[in-house]
Amino acid sequence: MSLNIQFLQLLQESQIITAAIAVFAIIGAFFISLKTLSFLKLIIDVYVLPGKSAWAVVTGASDGIGREYAMQLAAAKFNILLVSRTASKLKTLRDEIEQKYEVDTKMYAMDFTKGTPMDYGNLRDMIEELDVGVLINNVATNHEIPTPFYLESDEIIHNIVEVNISGLLKVTKIVLSKMLPNNRGLIINCGSFAGSVPTPYLSVYSGSKAFMNQWSQAIGAELKSKGIIVENVNTYFVVSSMSKIRRPSLLIPLPKPYVKSVLSKIGIPGGASYYPFNSNPYPAHALINWLISNTFSWSFWVNYTLGMC
Repeated sequence: MSLNIQFLQLLQESQIITAAIAVFAIIGAFFISLKTLSFLKLIIDVYVLPGKSAWAVVTGASDGIGREYAMQLAAAKFNILLVSRTASKLKTLRDEIEQKYEVDTKMYAMDFTKGTPMDYGNLRDMIEELDVGVLINNVATNHEIPTPFYLESDEIIHNIVEVNISGLLKVTKIVLSKMLPNNRGLIINCGSFAGSVPTPYLSVYSGSKAFMNQWSQAIGAELKSKGIIVENVNTYFVVSSMSKIRRPSLLIPLPKPYVKSVLSKIGIPGGASYYPFNSNPYPAHALINWLISNTFSWSFWVNYTLGMC
């Protein structure tokens, strides 16, 4: 009899636990559903249904990753504002986009290393007339070769800070003036693993990308409630003129598949990214990020980049 009573008590406890788990599961599913629906609405507003009036601003648009962002966003029927240094390259890209995708395309040629108040004022005037839904902060510059900081030229140090930090801040502030009244927008900041792992001999570039990483998290938190998504896309190497890599490999993609991966996973952290408003959408890059975060010590990876450079 005693065994039967104990069995019934255990059965009752088991039923209570099962019921509690079911209740929590329902609450969790409801919460996730609300968040998912809210996020999907934002993506539909910003990305899926941009309409003919929505614009994407792409900096560093004339080559590599920036050019590919412009092409793929135009294919999604965004109008495109191309911003980069070389007017001839921008004109060629503008004509190609308009012919292939039949969207409106504007261009503005400016050298971000010499960005004057007039340059940014002209850019602000252009953007003022546009309904901007997407900003791709892609423009950047790097050291010409790995160089100890104390031997680096003042010009290169100035250029990296002016382009990678000052240009980033100024363009984003201009574009936010158009996004905030509409309570929607997407800002993709083209980050780098050099901003996650300190990189000796590329110290100024590494520091500028670390700034982008931290700043993206800060403004991402500020803008989330206002319907604006901010993502610092943590990037390993991609075939480009900046990386000076010419051949793709398993870990180093061409710009086209890389950008396609980014745009297909907007808002999904993934890729072992432990920081808010950061993502590692390209699978091989996600694997590298996981290895860095979960295997050897931080000092090991700093010494590894030291030896690599």
